[in-house]
Amino acid sequence: MKDQKVKLVATAGVIAAVYVVLTVIFAAFSFGEVQVRVSEAMTILPYFTPAAIPGLFAGCILANFLGGGIPLDIAFGSIATLIGAVGTWLLCRQKKNKFLAPVPPILANTVIVPFVLRYGYGLNAPIPLMMLTVGIGEVISCGVLGMLLLTALEKLNLPYLK
Repeated sequence: MKDQKVKLVATAGVIAAVYVVLTVIFAAFSFGEVQVRVSEAMTILPYFTPAAIPGLFAGCILANFLGGGIPLDIAFGSIATLIGAVGTWLLCRQKKNKFLAPVPPILANTVIVPFVLRYGYGLNAPIPLMMLTVGIGEVISCGVLGMLLLTALEKLNLPYLK
């Protein structure tokens, strides 16, 4: 039992750290009205392990903070990632359809982030337009990059992602 908890915390910590590093390295693409956050590809990880849920949440909080995000963005941007991670885990627990893995983070971010951009950062673009731009970025990062990551990790068959 104790070994399982240690494994969960360690895996979550590694996921959080990698999320932060990817967000910071690709900062030019990670923030703003049009964003393709490479680190969001990791939102498929709850397909493999529930440890990814706290890891992604903590990683997003840290990345938004280190990226100079305002408190509203740090909170609600991270909550969007949390909702997406939980949704992925719930949809994919049975491992029946891996193609559903990126859907919850795409939807959560597409709905939540435009409101943060409008009411937090004062962007004046129409909310539906920002939903479109954020949604396109999420489809690229979660749908395309995330599915490439999922496929690669499946082939590797790593024991700590089970």
